Amino acid sequence: MSPTAPSVPSYASGVSDVPLLGDTIGDNFDRTVAAHGDGEAMVEAATGRRWTYRQLRDDVDAVALGLVAAGVEKGDRVGIWAPNQAEWTLTQYATAKIGAILVNINPAYRTHELEYVLKQAGISLLVAAPSFKTSDYAGMIEQVRGNCAALRRVVLIGTPDWDALVESGRGGDAAELARRQGELSPDDPINIQYTSGTTGFPKGATLSHHNILNNGYFVGRGCGYTHEDRVCIPVPFYHCFGMVMGNLACTSHGATMVIPAQGFDPKATLATVAAERCTSLYGVPTMFIAELNDPDFESYDLSSLRTGIMAGSPCPVEVMKQVVERMGMTEVTICYGMTETSPVSTQTGADDELERRVSTVGRVHPHVESKIVDPATGLTLPRGEPGELCTRGYSVMLGYWDEPEKTAEAIDRARWMHTGDLGVMDADGYINITGRIKDMVIRGGENVYPREIEEFLYTHPDILDAQVIGVPDVKYGEELCAWVTLRPGAPELTAEAVREFATGKLAHYKIPRYVLVVDEFPMTVTGKVRKVEMREKSVDLLDLREAARVRNA
Repeated sequence: MSPTAPSVPSYASGVSDVPLLGDTIGDNFDRTVAAHGDGEAMVEAATGRRWTYRQLRDDVDAVALGLVAAGVEKGDRVGIWAPNQAEWTLTQYATAKIGAILVNINPAYRTHELEYVLKQAGISLLVAAPSFKTSDYAGMIEQVRGNCAALRRVVLIGTPDWDALVESGRGGDAAELARRQGELSPDDPINIQYTSGTTGFPKGATLSHHNILNNGYFVGRGCGYTHEDRVCIPVPFYHCFGMVMGNLACTSHGATMVIPAQGFDPKATLATVAAERCTSLYGVPTMFIAELNDPDFESYDLSSLRTGIMAGSPCPVEVMKQVVERMGMTEVTICYGMTETSPVSTQTGADDELERRVSTVGRVHPHVESKIVDPATGLTLPRGEPGELCTRGYSVMLGYWDEPEKTAEAIDRARWMHTGDLGVMDADGYINITGRIKDMVIRGGENVYPREIEEFLYTHPDILDAQVIGVPDVKYGEELCAWVTLRPGAPELTAEAVREFATGKLAHYKIPRYVLVVDEFPMTVTGKVRKVEMREKSVDLLDLREAARVRNA
């Protein structure tokens, strides 16, 4: 009797005849300027401002030299706290040119989160918008500034202070900028992005030039970008989705970055695609749903669209089909990844059959490895069996800023990044994400760790204990639901009261939409809370069965 052939392991390597870039971000940007100087680099639809690549380089260099004049050195942390606007992009490339580490701060943050990030990263100079929507950034900065010893200077965009910074740079020494740029290595840290923390505080994923420049470049190749493409970027710059898959994908291919609005607005996005003849459009599923459901959708000429990316949250199959059929994005792709992997690890291809493109997250990216392992043993599973998705390659972060123990928990000794996501790899290497080992919730593209919300809810005077889970939601993919037990004698607690308590203290997307007051939580025999059972019960209690039936890639 002949032995049975061993099963094919759930392992894939992204073979490519296109080499990785060995540039720093600044050098790569300057190469693009040399090749496409008169090409349009950036458009800010709301203000009508436009830059050719040569004009953008001049403004980036002015900001870079302005930061040098302000005393910023290589390795110093420069914070950016603003919505999507041209100055965000200028600061991104200016810091990269002088080797300062750009720290992205979520525009939805409030004082508690802002102070933590300013202190944890040791930010010495903060570039910020004075305000956005109902957020008084200048006021919040003043509230916490005295507690942040490293913070030496705050530069508010659109004020005389910003103008002075830029003007001081225009009179700066170009040779000094070239010298500083020449002393940088592609492996230097250049960006810190905070991901919600399982211990109640965010962790700063630290990324290098090599990490994010190459990821942006290969995402752009996956979309077939050339200098003739115009990419509409309504996704936030403070995420990898905006600054890497958007900005760096564009500048590494000479394409045009198009900013439709400071924050997402479906009408502004559709109008900008039509007016600017955009060839590519980005979004999390929630954004595409809002655009498709706009009452004036049919009045917009979207015939210029060819491609785009849907990512950041599980992508409903039916939404993908509508994006192809009604928006004309016949080459739209799905990307999967995480901040810690710069972010993209897998992507569907334009030549994949439609069913693959709408029901999987594609195959492993060039120069990246992926495998599916048994979470208990760490051994690679046969194809077709579900397990934890792990990623290795150039894209894996340097580590969490100043948190070596947390880094070691996420990246093993062989440099595999353990994503905490459950996936299945089929015979052809396509991956389907089936769930998460970690109890992280992804709400409309925002990663939320329940532990952070639970820690906050414990500060409510009437709450004895709290457990937070994700429940299915048609619009956002998932919503937050808090199960709480109350202190003896406490009055009845409503979701409205919890929202009121959290408003101004937590970012809006971290505030639970649903609150269920219970006597006890479902527990295992060993005393662990059964969140899977809580989720199942919540679907019934909140009548979310329709949302739970939505199929995702």
